[in-house]
Amino acid sequence: MITGKILRDAFISGAVTIANKKREVDQLNVYPVPDGDTGTNMSMTMGNALRELQFMDDNASVSQVAETAAAALLRGARGNSGVILSLLFRGFARGFQGKITADCDDFCHALELGVEGAYKAVMTPTEGTILTVARLASEKAKASAKSTNDVVALWSDVCIEAKSALDDTPNLLPVLKKAGVVDAGGMGLLVIWSAMLDVFKGGEPAKPAEAPKAEAPSVDISTTVGDFDEEITHTYCTEFIVRKAPDCNDAARLRAFLETIGDCVVAVEDDDIIKVHVHTEHPGQAIEEGLLFGSLINLKIDNMRYQHENKAKEAAAAKKQKFTPAEPEKQFGFVAVASGAGIEEMFRNLGADCIVRGGQTMNPSTDDILQAIMAVPAETVFVLPNNKNIIMAAEQAVKLADRRVCVLQSRTIPQGITAMMNFDPDADFDTNRLNMTKSLDSVSTGLVTFAARDSDFEGHSIKQGEILALDNGKLSFTEKEVSKAAYKLTKRLADGGTSFITLIYGADVSDEKANELCEQVKNKFGNAEVMLINGGQPVYYYIISVE
Repeated sequence: MITGKILRDAFISGAVTIANKKREVDQLNVYPVPDGDTGTNMSMTMGNALRELQFMDDNASVSQVAETAAAALLRGARGNSGVILSLLFRGFARGFQGKITADCDDFCHALELGVEGAYKAVMTPTEGTILTVARLASEKAKASAKSTNDVVALWSDVCIEAKSALDDTPNLLPVLKKAGVVDAGGMGLLVIWSAMLDVFKGGEPAKPAEAPKAEAPSVDISTTVGDFDEEITHTYCTEFIVRKAPDCNDAARLRAFLETIGDCVVAVEDDDIIKVHVHTEHPGQAIEEGLLFGSLINLKIDNMRYQHENKAKEAAAAKKQKFTPAEPEKQFGFVAVASGAGIEEMFRNLGADCIVRGGQTMNPSTDDILQAIMAVPAETVFVLPNNKNIIMAAEQAVKLADRRVCVLQSRTIPQGITAMMNFDPDADFDTNRLNMTKSLDSVSTGLVTFAARDSDFEGHSIKQGEILALDNGKLSFTEKEVSKAAYKLTKRLADGGTSFITLIYGADVSDEKANELCEQVKNKFGNAEVMLINGGQPVYYYIISVE
């Protein structure tokens, strides 16, 4: 049987371990573009649950622990890998519902429900990914449960099967085999599950390899995160004053002792007193040693962990109170995901009520998108993810909102802009949804960025820092110079029937270079209307829209 405390500690260990190993998982990403890498997204997703689990009582049931984790993971899910991970853990909440403790059958049921939910959420499931690893591990659990009633033995089999399935992913996905790597999402899942196994076996939860860092707010409404993430080494802050005895020893001896039982030591003396301060696990020992130097006054002992938990809870409650959902004042509203002052302003000018700041390198969480939805004063809110790795997180937000939400499948910034331009305020919901969705296919998107890592991808031998040109999401060619790549890519996207070309240049492109490119494109495509916009976006030197 697994108790709530063990399950809580196992989830915590999984969250800490994936945070410690996120860079190793990130390095498995095959596609060389700079993006919200798998390990980072899974780590940030688990980190959202970690903050909730740390406050849970040791006497909580497995049902309470699993539900707390699942709710936090859902809201904190980032990227497709984070959403799939949250759905797998939702299986624990459903499988352990009403349970005080969990046995092998409960774990089998939880895995089965999680895998079922994850597959349903993916429009076209691809084998050779985290889905395959989870499914085969779940099937192994069912077989293992027929021969054991020991959860440790069962979970060991689950991890062994997950490792075997992970090792086989290159045989299912040729792109992995060519790159000589396994699936990053599957690796992240194995990291988490293996850390859970260590706790099931009786080990202590993993410790952070580095201090947690606060995340930047991603929604243009008030958010506060990471205020109380500092690590506490010792529990008790112990302070007192010693009235020195006539034959009192040098205070340096008291200080030396205190340094053996704690940190943040202060032992300052004058002719009559010694003022003492120490953070320690053993305040009694500090007091006993102090009595050897004289009598004590102004004794004060504070439990810093308890204070820390209360402050963090108060901060979380204050954060929730700051955000009040907007009452609907109109029929339709829009949320757009974008990054870069110029691009954000474009969406606002087109009618976006709320911007979620994010995109390729920082995938916003489900909760980020949900807060933006709830801040829109409309009965129906259209959401434009504008990135293929954000669509699933947006779709999860639909289930949590108190109003009708429609996530349009915009995979690029130009698609999002085109969708908004095709909105008709006088039309009904179904008509707008249909027209905006159809418009997504009317625009081609070109992206000019840089290689984040060395890679051998789709016949291209790519070196880190090389300029990449992407034609509607697929790597088209590489170049050495940004302007040359942008011009060449525009020629590939446009033809004699092109009516509109929009060049959106990023933060790393000068106005002079952007204007030179614009003139080149105008000279080449004289029949098309060419527009140049300072988008100010990171990562992409140019976002090119062709209609």
